[in-house]
Amino acid sequence: MKKLMTMARQFRDDDNGAAMVEYSILVGIIAGAAILIIVGIGLWVGGRFTDLCTDLQASGIGSCGSGTGS
Repeated sequence: MKKLMTMARQFRDDDNGAAMVEYSILVGIIAGAAILIIVGIGLWVGGRFTDLCTDLQASGIGSCGSGTGS
């Protein structure tokens, strides 16, 4: 029991746990920002392809169809 109490005191006095929590929060913020940036770029590229397809359809030169390309 004495050893358990000693380990509990050492754990309480150790500052590494606080640093680990701070780094975990930082990693979470960076991961969230990266996901938002990737989704934003994907939406932008998808919009550009949609605009291209719309312009191509309006010009009468070609068509955009689903499938293996037109």
